[in-house]
Amino acid sequence: MSKQQTNLAIDGMTCGACATRLEKVLARAPGVETASVNYATEKAHVNFDSGITGIDELITAASRAGFSASLPEPTANTEEPSNTREAFWLSVSIVLTIPLVAQMLPMWLGLSFHLPPWLEFALATPVQFIVGARFYKSALQTLRAGSANMDVLVVLGTTTAWLYSCWLMISLGNNAVGQLYFEASAVIITLVLVGKYLETLAKRGTTSAIRRLMELRPETARIESDNGIIEVRIADVATDDRVVIRPGERIPIDGVILNGISEIDESLITGESLPVTRKAGDHVTGGSINGSGLLTVRATAVGQDSTLNKIIELVENAQAGKAPVQRLVDRISSIFVPAVVVIALLCFGLQLFTGNGLETALISAVSVLVIACPCALGLATPAAIMTGTGTAARHGILIRDVEALENAHKTDEVVFDKTGTLTEGQPAISNIELLSDSYSKEHLLQLAASVQQGSEHPLAKALVDDAIAQHIQLLDVDDFQSHTGLGVSGKVATHNIRIGSRRYIGIEESPSFHEHEGRSVVWIEIDGSIVASVVISDKLRPESLSAVNKLQALGIKTMLLSGDSEEVARHVGEQLGVDDIRGGVRPEQKAGVIESLQSDGRKVAMIGDGINDAPALATADVGMAMGSGTDVAMETAGITLMRPDPRLVAAAISISRATWTKIRQNLFWAFVYNLVGIPFAAMGYLSPALAGAAMAMSSLSVVTNALLLKRWTPDLSDQS
Repeated sequence: MSKQQTNLAIDGMTCGACATRLEKVLARAPGVETASVNYATEKAHVNFDSGITGIDELITAASRAGFSASLPEPTANTEEPSNTREAFWLSVSIVLTIPLVAQMLPMWLGLSFHLPPWLEFALATPVQFIVGARFYKSALQTLRAGSANMDVLVVLGTTTAWLYSCWLMISLGNNAVGQLYFEASAVIITLVLVGKYLETLAKRGTTSAIRRLMELRPETARIESDNGIIEVRIADVATDDRVVIRPGERIPIDGVILNGISEIDESLITGESLPVTRKAGDHVTGGSINGSGLLTVRATAVGQDSTLNKIIELVENAQAGKAPVQRLVDRISSIFVPAVVVIALLCFGLQLFTGNGLETALISAVSVLVIACPCALGLATPAAIMTGTGTAARHGILIRDVEALENAHKTDEVVFDKTGTLTEGQPAISNIELLSDSYSKEHLLQLAASVQQGSEHPLAKALVDDAIAQHIQLLDVDDFQSHTGLGVSGKVATHNIRIGSRRYIGIEESPSFHEHEGRSVVWIEIDGSIVASVVISDKLRPESLSAVNKLQALGIKTMLLSGDSEEVARHVGEQLGVDDIRGGVRPEQKAGVIESLQSDGRKVAMIGDGINDAPALATADVGMAMGSGTDVAMETAGITLMRPDPRLVAAAISISRATWTKIRQNLFWAFVYNLVGIPFAAMGYLSPALAGAAMAMSSLSVVTNALLLKRWTPDLSDQS
């Protein structure tokens, strides 16, 4: 079995019912495991067995259902599709409809004026069958597929009004003046087109985050070659190429600075509003803007491997996902249109039965058909999700999928790792305390740093960095082993060396005053003898206290879960006012602690660096990785915080809550439009024209309400 997944761009969907129907069609295709169609993004995500079916077969299946499917355009294309054709036909429709509506204005002034029946016919018919041809085509394709959508309702309603007017014109001649409903059919089609046009414009606002990210990618780069500096297409830049970046240019690749120093604007990547200084040895991210310095950068990630591309992919995946509530809405939409047709027929029959006449019966049925549009229901959830995830990305909060977004808003307990999360993650040696006269500090540091050069732990890095700073040459290490959460061991020259925690080395004495003061102590054992202890300090991030306070203000409990000693963890936790403090916890034990919290009914978010905390991040209801968007962080966590600011944890929960609030508001209004509108139309209180206006406004109001999320900004103040 060869599993594959693909995204297809879908054209021809006019409402949520279309998305539901296409989803069922694709899911029933041979070899398809799952299919998800998003009406707002107009995309289908399909998981299938490539040994049974292929992309061409999926496109054919969509075509049989009445839709046009294709592989999406390359993401480098950031141009918006033109609305020229839609704007032209909308303009034609408005021009032809205005005279039909204008003849009604004198009635409001107590005057009597009507266009001749033949002129009403001449104005309304092109609107009905030329401008409105798209509705007939879509309705016919839908009915052939054994289903129904919004266009079926529009066609039924407007055609009924047009045919009834034609019958009156033929049977009554000039006496039909003032009794025709040509203006109703034309107004309905025009208003539906206006609503769809405005809806399209509004929906583009929900995808603006993706377009802005795509626009960050330069098309060319300058690289050093044997022939000097040459300009090449960005696709031709290879890993390890030396890229020259001039002042004011956008950085085209991820890389490490070899020469130069400059202020880098990373605001659209990390959400950091102020430029940051980068110098030789520092990492830069493609898409950020170089300041006043001339930089030479060694490319470390290009093309699809770049951080920017992965950010775009994450945001697209999150926006394409479906919330659980949306699946319920999809089921409702699938039966909504047939149910409305039945209601309209019942309304028609009831009006005739009660003696209200054919005209009244037709108008009530047409109004019911026109006002009952499932578009608002189909847009309510995806519009909010698209806007919410896009807004979050703009502020440096990357949400992987809808599940992470949903779980974040339910979070009631946040668990922090210590090193690199609440502290700066740049430990430095405070002191080396010799416990034996056999070694000098320099020799001891050489041996210890030589072993630690094989470890990625921040405390190990402190030893290595200190040795390099003192120009101490590191030696080769043999038999290196890393004992997760405890320490490391290895052989340097003729010495067997172990470096690690009190528990790993087997020290029984009480914790030192250094640990009570929040500093970590690492012990060194050489050839079976404990020869030294190394005191390492790591400063608290200046934002950590505010981060904890903000979470507690949201009613969320906080926990510090650290592999450092109980004393060190307690000192840090008490400084920050954390609710629960636990130290001496190994990485695999952290997952057990989280499972224990979950068994007590807690919804847990774990905040770590995405490497050592991978088991805990995976176990938590939502994992949040601190940092600058490293590969491991993005692959492990449901949410990646693009800069190391713990205040973004509360911000991520805040945008999740705001998004879910918009979803609830949208669904409420979408249902209210139909629950109130259909009975009013059935009772004759709404004319077909007013029903058409209400239908157009329902979709537009839902999308506009979702767009209000773009005004959200994270609270990064230092006040609690």
